[in-house]
Amino acid sequence: MKILFIEWKSFGNDDIKAAFETEGHKVVSYPFSNRDGRRDAELEQDLSSVLHKETPDVVFSFNYFPVISNVCKKEDIRYISWIYDSPYVMLYSYTVINPCNVIYIFDKELYMEFHNAGIQTVRYMPMAANTERLDKLVAANIDTTTTQNSTQPGFSYDISFIGSLYTEEHNFFERMTTLSDYTKGYLDAIMSAQMKIQGYNFIQESLSPIMDDLYRALPMDPNPDGVETKEYLYAQYVINRKITGLERTELIRAVTERFHFDLFTPNKSFTMPNLTNHGTVDYYDQMPLVFKRSKINLNISLRSIKSGIPLRAFDILGSGGFLLSNFQADFLDDFIPGEDFVYYESKEDLLDKIDYYLTHEDERMAIAANGHDKVAANHTFRHRVREMLITH
Repeated sequence: MKILFIEWKSFGNDDIKAAFETEGHKVVSYPFSNRDGRRDAELEQDLSSVLHKETPDVVFSFNYFPVISNVCKKEDIRYISWIYDSPYVMLYSYTVINPCNVIYIFDKELYMEFHNAGIQTVRYMPMAANTERLDKLVAANIDTTTTQNSTQPGFSYDISFIGSLYTEEHNFFERMTTLSDYTKGYLDAIMSAQMKIQGYNFIQESLSPIMDDLYRALPMDPNPDGVETKEYLYAQYVINRKITGLERTELIRAVTERFHFDLFTPNKSFTMPNLTNHGTVDYYDQMPLVFKRSKINLNISLRSIKSGIPLRAFDILGSGGFLLSNFQADFLDDFIPGEDFVYYESKEDLLDKIDYYLTHEDERMAIAANGHDKVAANHTFRHRVREMLITH
């Protein structure tokens, strides 16, 4: 099968292309960086020409782009996309129902919202990891110490987290400087309540009483070609990001009061006692080594992810790292808590489990190995490629 690959600066480009090719398919790349994902007349004309020239069987992209879908609809060619961002507002474009589409979403609860609305072009599929590449990278870069019973990697970090803290200046939430005292108090109350609850997000359904004030402070309008609501935009792009920033900061502060913490984040100015901020790391060559060299890798999911397993978690497991995550319901479909990974239910539970697994190395190492092996057996990019293309 011939795949026209819509290429932009997305995570996983090399891994998915390698999976397509290893499974026997031919990949032709089409550059898409810095283009309007909704409408671009010049791009539409150019893409149509490329489709006529290359005659691919399928067009594929990470994330979904209405402009690509419209061209594929016109040219009567299957468009497969795989969403890994959350939130992703272009999922609410009218074009989602184009019959050429097969749109995979990694969040089962979000998928069910589309399914229950009768939208048949959207399907559920978790993220993945390229364990073959990760194993080779780890083997070439991790020193091991051979004991009588096993070969164990040397660790550089006790507890680490890789990701954004959403604490950057001038983020959307901080721009709302004209909010009334009532709205500020209302937001403080619902954010505080949401931070105490894992597995259910009620922010979007709680915003109607303050929507007018939010809009005056930071005007955000739905897209002309979309069905997203104002409540969706403010909940997912403003308030849930703020909650995530508060939560990640609070949990890191709690951890650093008892343990040393290694942080890898774009915000190089973030500092706390007992914390080392390493800045960013390269996704392909450095991040997997941090996961493998960390005794405990934290996953603190972005609050806009309803039930899905973030890509970070698959990267940790696929690298052979020990994963300690907040609860996400989709984990339970494919992984066993305490056997393949561990989840925490509160700040106190997080601290207790860090303390336990730092002092129970054999158990921790066994869980990390189980998680890695389960990903390798069932959740690689090659597995996902087969699922995507089996009916196309």
